[in-house]
Amino acid sequence: MQAIHFKNASGGLRLGRMEGEVVVDAGPAPAVGFDSSAAAWKQVASASGEAVPLAEVTVLAPVNPSKVLAIGLNYRSHVEETNLQHPDSPVVFAKFPSSIIGSGEKIVIPREETRPDFEGEIAVIVSKRGYRIHEADAWDYVGGFTALHDVSGRRAQLETPMRQFTVGKSFDTFTPLGPVVASVESVDRDAIGVRTVINGEEMQNGNSRDLIFSIPELLSYLSRGITLEPGDVVATGTPGGVGDERTPPRYLREGDLVEITVDGVGTLSNLVVNER
Repeated sequence: MQAIHFKNASGGLRLGRMEGEVVVDAGPAPAVGFDSSAAAWKQVASASGEAVPLAEVTVLAPVNPSKVLAIGLNYRSHVEETNLQHPDSPVVFAKFPSSIIGSGEKIVIPREETRPDFEGEIAVIVSKRGYRIHEADAWDYVGGFTALHDVSGRRAQLETPMRQFTVGKSFDTFTPLGPVVASVESVDRDAIGVRTVINGEEMQNGNSRDLIFSIPELLSYLSRGITLEPGDVVATGTPGGVGDERTPPRYLREGDLVEITVDGVGTLSNLVVNER
């Protein structure tokens, strides 16, 4: 099953169930959007409202989370291309929720950012409140999967004192998310593919089998001291192929169309523009 957060023709914020290219209205969306809780999935599963073509609605980011927790260097292929050592524990940074946009919205590169990079990722949506989650129980806290673009300002990230990950990854519009949330049972949770394509050219092609730290390991680690809430987003890392590691580097440019496809989710699509 796939859940969507959207705006209808009247401007109402709604939840819905995706059926191919048709959205079945499931009723008003709460402020958090689709938080992947059991109640949210029940609402979507029982959707019986108007069925409208996807092209007639405005797709919104699936969720408005309290936090976005992101993981660096979590694909073996990405570690290898950076010539860094495999981390002994997850490399964690934050992305401000204010950086989230939906599929179809524009990524805006700030004037100061000279090295805007792309990172396609599988994102986990937390389904229920959890603290000190046992690894063996972690899948019970996964409400679904979506696609996330960890747009990365490498100038801000790497050319500033102490390498300020959070600043360079939290510029407005730097966290495209969506277009839908796929339920856990609708995907092969142990082998999820993720691909990044720019202007029709494949840049990244990875699979969650290549993760250094698995999704259960990440949730267990993050919840040691941090309470995870329904709707929280965990970005699980990006595979090899990022622009900064290419020769010559391939940074995002105005006019680029970036498409990130996650198995079972579909394609997150965003156009790149420069700040005016």
